[in-house]
Amino acid sequence: MSRQETQGSNKKWIVLFVPLVLFVVLVVFLLKGLGKDPTHLESVLIDKPVPEFTAQDLFDPTQQHSEQVLKKGPLLFNVWATWCPTCRAEHEFLNELAAQGIPIVGLNYKDDSRGKAMDWLNTLGDPYTANLYDPEGKVAFEFGVYGAPETYFIDAEGRVRYRHVGDVNPRNWENQLKSIYQQMVKEAKQ
Repeated sequence: MSRQETQGSNKKWIVLFVPLVLFVVLVVFLLKGLGKDPTHLESVLIDKPVPEFTAQDLFDPTQQHSEQVLKKGPLLFNVWATWCPTCRAEHEFLNELAAQGIPIVGLNYKDDSRGKAMDWLNTLGDPYTANLYDPEGKVAFEFGVYGAPETYFIDAEGRVRYRHVGDVNPRNWENQLKSIYQQMVKEAKQ
C-alpha cells in the first residue's frame, strides 16, 4: 500500500469516527437531563438571608415594603403574575393554604397594570398577608427568579430555605413542600 493510499484510508476512518463521537457525546448529554427534576433550580440564596429590597404595596402605592416583610416567618414568598396561566392554576390552592393559617407574601411580577393585579386578587381571592408590586422585576431579580410562579420558603430568621419553581398544588404540597414548611415551623418553636 502506498503512502497516499494509507493517508486516504486514515481520512475515511476519521470521517466515520467524528460523527460517531459527536453522537455519543450528544446521547450522554441528553441522558443526564432525563433524570433531573425540572422544578428544582439551584439557588445561591439557600440558607442565606433574604436580599435587601424595597417595593411598593400593590394596593397602596404610598406604602413601601422592605425585606423586613419576609422576616416574620416561617412563610411562603410567592412570585405571581396575571399573564401567567400556571399562576392562575395554583391560586385556588394558595387560598386554601392561607385559610389553614400559612402566611404567604405575594410578589406581583412584571404585570403591565397594577389594576389587573388588584382585579385578579379581588376576583380570585387574596391569599397574601402582604402584596408587593414589582412591575420591572427588580425584586425578583434579587431572588434570581426565572419566571412565574416561583415560591420561596422563608424561615423565622428571614433565611431562604427552599425554592420551588412551578405551581404549588395539592400533590407537590403533600409529597414534598408541606414537610419543608413543617420543619421550618418546628425549628421556629425551638
